[in-house]
Amino acid sequence: MPKKISRRLQELQQKVEERPYEPAEALQLLKETATAKFPESAEAHIRLGIDPKYTDQQLRTTVALPKGTGQTVRVAVIARGEKVQEASDAGADVVGSEELIQEIQQGRLDFDLVIATPDMMPQVAKLGRLLGPKGMMPSPKGGTVTFDLAQAISEFKAGKLEFRADRTGIVHVMFGKADFSVEDLLSNLKALQECIDRNRPSGAKGRYWRTVYVSSTMGPSIEVDVTALRDLKLAEAAAA
Repeated sequence: MPKKISRRLQELQQKVEERPYEPAEALQLLKETATAKFPESAEAHIRLGIDPKYTDQQLRTTVALPKGTGQTVRVAVIARGEKVQEASDAGADVVGSEELIQEIQQGRLDFDLVIATPDMMPQVAKLGRLLGPKGMMPSPKGGTVTFDLAQAISEFKAGKLEFRADRTGIVHVMFGKADFSVEDLLSNLKALQECIDRNRPSGAKGRYWRTVYVSSTMGPSIEVDVTALRDLKLAEAAAA
């Protein structure tokens, strides 16, 4: 059965023309169509010319959003010895060793991100089935396997995000809140675009960027002009 679209969303969709918008114009429209009764997130959905079933066409990395995510990130750290105290002093919300691994196996999930020290990864591996589907499994590529706990905790709490292309080559990223200013959303979206360009997989052939859409959590999709976004200079983004 076709999915029923609410009257609210139907009315909002009428405000969006079927054309690529200039980045700042698209983000202004995103703000105008964020009419839910809760603080909506700003989301980007980016289709890339890659096929992630091939290892040289996979994209998984992190981006530091200059204006933050607008969310409070609860960080869990799995470490041992003096690193446990170091993580606690650095602001980790949940800290532990083997006992924390056991608690997670028993269903504890009161956190948004897991950081582990490299020496704990053999034991953390057994959490793959639980944390993997939630996108929380620590990984070196994601910057969540490290001995430098203080820096990692600080960066993720300040707005660093891990993201990856799904099996169809689409990247889904929350890049702020709909109540951010257009300027702040633009700074974050530009940082995301530059990160994706910097981390272009070696096996990506032909046209890398296909389409970019933005939306609020409950709002309609708005197409962004890919060329305009990639050509945008940071100085322009700050002044836009």
